[in-house]
Amino acid sequence: MEFIKCTYPDHADAILDIFNEAIVNSTALYDYHPREPESMVNWFKTKEIGNFPVIGAIDRSNQLLGFASYGTFRNWPAYKYSIEHSVYIHPNHRRKGIGLALMQQLILAATEQQYHTMIGGIDMTNTSSIALHQQLGFTHAGTINHAGFKFGRWLNLGFYQLLLETPFEPVDGE
Repeated sequence: MEFIKCTYPDHADAILDIFNEAIVNSTALYDYHPREPESMVNWFKTKEIGNFPVIGAIDRSNQLLGFASYGTFRNWPAYKYSIEHSVYIHPNHRRKGIGLALMQQLILAATEQQYHTMIGGIDMTNTSSIALHQQLGFTHAGTINHAGFKFGRWLNLGFYQLLLETPFEPVDGE
């Protein structure tokens, strides 16, 4: 397995396939309908504008096994040191340590970019993702009960956070 920087031309289709599988078959995304290929243009553009990484894990044949990224948590200035992250693994490659490895890479990237709080919104029935985050030191910060409705049931959204040692010199008011 190798880590790469995902790009629109090389990885948009594979990322879209992973997103859409999660939309159709899970509560990892609180979305109802598969995304259209055009949606990836803005998704990658937003990552580029925000200088947010899209880290992929590929195998020897360059197949994308999974990816991780982060973006703006809330769009007000005082949240500038907080990010919300996500990690998705192709269904054929789950439970092989890829999610853990991608999250470790993402934590390194967030530290290098001087963020302080990584936040993951996880459906409370997704015990695998919760266990992964806890293994990495994330703590449960709260749950919003009945935050979504999908597959004929109410969904509870848990927030898990990891506090980083960065930034070294946080700046107020900018």
